[in-house]
Amino acid sequence: MRFVLALMLLAGCGYAQEQRITVRPKDTGVALINPGMGWALHHFDNDLTRYTVDLEPTDTVDDFPGASVVYMRLAWSYLEPEEGRFNWSIVDAPAQRWIAKGWQVAFRFSCAESGRDQFFATPEWVRKAGAKGHFFVPGKGVVPEGKMWEPDYDDPVFLEKLDRFLAAAAARYDGNPEVAFIDIGSFGVWGEGHTHSSSRLPYPAATVRRHIDLHAKHFKRTLLAANDDFSNQGRGLEVLHYARQRGMTLRDDSILVSGGRSAYHHAYMAPVFWPELPVVLECEHYGGSRDRGHWQDGSLYLQAVEDYHASYATVHWYPREFLKANRALVDRINLRLGYRLQLLEASWPEAVAAGSEMTIGYLWRNGGVAPCLPGGHPAITLKDERGGVVGVFVDEEFDVRALPAGPPEKAEPVGRLAKSVNQATRPLIAFRLPPPHLLKPGTYGLHISVGTRTGTPRIALPLEGDDGHRRYRLGSVRIEGR
Repeated sequence: MRFVLALMLLAGCGYAQEQRITVRPKDTGVALINPGMGWALHHFDNDLTRYTVDLEPTDTVDDFPGASVVYMRLAWSYLEPEEGRFNWSIVDAPAQRWIAKGWQVAFRFSCAESGRDQFFATPEWVRKAGAKGHFFVPGKGVVPEGKMWEPDYDDPVFLEKLDRFLAAAAARYDGNPEVAFIDIGSFGVWGEGHTHSSSRLPYPAATVRRHIDLHAKHFKRTLLAANDDFSNQGRGLEVLHYARQRGMTLRDDSILVSGGRSAYHHAYMAPVFWPELPVVLECEHYGGSRDRGHWQDGSLYLQAVEDYHASYATVHWYPREFLKANRALVDRINLRLGYRLQLLEASWPEAVAAGSEMTIGYLWRNGGVAPCLPGGHPAITLKDERGGVVGVFVDEEFDVRALPAGPPEKAEPVGRLAKSVNQATRPLIAFRLPPPHLLKPGTYGLHISVGTRTGTPRIALPLEGDDGHRRYRLGSVRIEGR
């Protein structure tokens, strides 16, 4: 009965009587660069020698499909070699190469390392100022012959100096639209939230909360990521719940450091994060995982993307070598990573009078594993034969943020279709056209986009007909005089 009534209402409005054009576009399969998602490439990885540092300054690895973030992971000592004297250029200079291409940057500032000659990831001047800590040998823990130093993560002198460093970092990067996210990296070796490869000393959950609070104190606008290993060494999941309560997202490092069922461990925590925040995954150093026989075909990395509903995936290796060995995998991940707004169907009148209402229908589906967290509104743009914009009509009631994620090709479609199951809540939308002296009679290209309430496109779609500004031509409409 409700369906019949809906058809009668449509007929009463004239929707069923007009000649309409209907298109059903196909997903092009192209990798998309969109806000809040994508591949992250490691530029610095704990030291200054890998992974893209040897590239020419003009080389930003533009050939890596879906890459949108350059990741800078460095010890604190590189950036503040003397107290109060900072060397930000070490990250800002390479970051500008990618920022100029529309990428973002992400950071981790660590306080303990185990690599070549990295004796003081926390600057040595912090120890000389009275901070307590331990000398260690990687793999052996605290030993007299150790040359590498790890701070006591609860020491008040260390925390005071760290507080000042984070304040300086936040003054530069907090709320900066060029920054995608910042890891909480001040606790544990490599900033991973454990001491397995450093002192091996246990720390309670209260220590991790203290470092979470210290980052939250300074970074109030930029997304912070908490490592899943914060729960290691008997601390339990309460620290990850605490990070979520403070508005932080989840990051899982070293996917496939082991193989099989041990490829990753905390996907069951992801539902606490992914519906509202972009989850970050990092694979193990690809070469090491490959050589140990754990990587195999890499399909478990794709499965991790599915299980965590990840928005970001990192390439923890030399990016072109990784791409060459895993191109098919990268292409498959690009079809699922983050969100992917698929236009399944669109319809509009073949002809409509200027000054009257133009009714639009469409059916959307999210083909990715995560919600479109940035959100956005569909817009119809009319363009003349020279490409000039003559009309912009935004569906402000339809936010693509609400499109549900689901298994491949099985997420629930949502639309404005006369015969769709969503008719009761999303009827065809009617846009009032300008009068004839503003919208002259003629034939215009009809484009669709997703973006701001004012019609500025923001989100790339897997459609043909891109005008170069993320508007996609679907066909044409004839505007008639009244």
